Amino acid sequence: MKLLMFNDYRLGVLKGDSVVDVTAVVQKIPHTGPGDLMNGLIARWSEYKGPLEKAAAAGKGLPVSQVKIRPPLPKPVNIECMAVNYMEDGTRKAPAPINAFHKSPGCIVGHGDTMILPDIPSNIFEGEAELAVIIGKRAKNVKAADAMSYVWGYVNFIDGSARGVIPTGNSFYQMKSRDTFAPIGPYVVTADEIKDPHKIQVKLWVNGVLKQNYNTDDMAHNIPRSIEWMTGIHELEPGDILAMGTNHRGLSAFQDGDTVDLECEGMGKLTIKIKDDLKRTWARETRLDREQKGLTGTTPQLSGKYAKAGGGTITGG
Repeated sequence: MKLLMFNDYRLGVLKGDSVVDVTAVVQKIPHTGPGDLMNGLIARWSEYKGPLEKAAAAGKGLPVSQVKIRPPLPKPVNIECMAVNYMEDGTRKAPAPINAFHKSPGCIVGHGDTMILPDIPSNIFEGEAELAVIIGKRAKNVKAADAMSYVWGYVNFIDGSARGVIPTGNSFYQMKSRDTFAPIGPYVVTADEIKDPHKIQVKLWVNGVLKQNYNTDDMAHNIPRSIEWMTGIHELEPGDILAMGTNHRGLSAFQDGDTVDLECEGMGKLTIKIKDDLKRTWARETRLDREQKGLTGTTPQLSGKYAKAGGGTITGG
């Protein structure tokens, strides 16, 4: 099933190019807002799946093109992001040590929304195309062999990053948890619709130009191992997001006026805009482009506030 939130955070089931309003089915779930509602629905999925399917089959849909799509998971308790979790098309000789970082749930925006680049001395702003896992039940000290039973579904996820912020040894929070730096959507897909999450093609376009194009079979630490490791640190809750990392070779600078599209196979296309009041500019080259030229670091800022000579130092994640 494909679920989305639309207009004033109504709950809908996607049927082709239409969305059927099923809000009435879930009104008895205790909630104070749309975030609580979605988290509560996921926690009670076995109870509500059948009624939602019935309502969707019987209901008359609205064209998706005529509604305002909202973030499908408005307020998870946790967003955890795997860091350096791809083999980079075989260019890494061994997996990096398993690692992750926390991204504030307040960073979430949805399809059609705007990522805003802040006025800070960052070397470059990038957005990482990622497959994200949605946790379906409370998960603590989960064994890898059991981990997939804790996966409720999946969603497109862009991990916004402000590279090169200082101090360089203590940067993940301010690099990753900026407002608007966690676009998701346009909808969530239940796990039964994805045959194998470790064989998903992930594509990201900037202004229609394909930049990232990789498969999740290149993942260094797979979903079961990542859940096992993460839940050994702290408990995950229904509706929590675990973003699985990216292949960094196609990353490029996000800039004012850009239109960015992300499509994880089977999960629809997430589209966002980029806004930078400072109108800073960078070359359009990817990290792979620079590597093939024998260059290191991220592409340098060309113009605008904070521009300086030389590329930035790449930090992981």
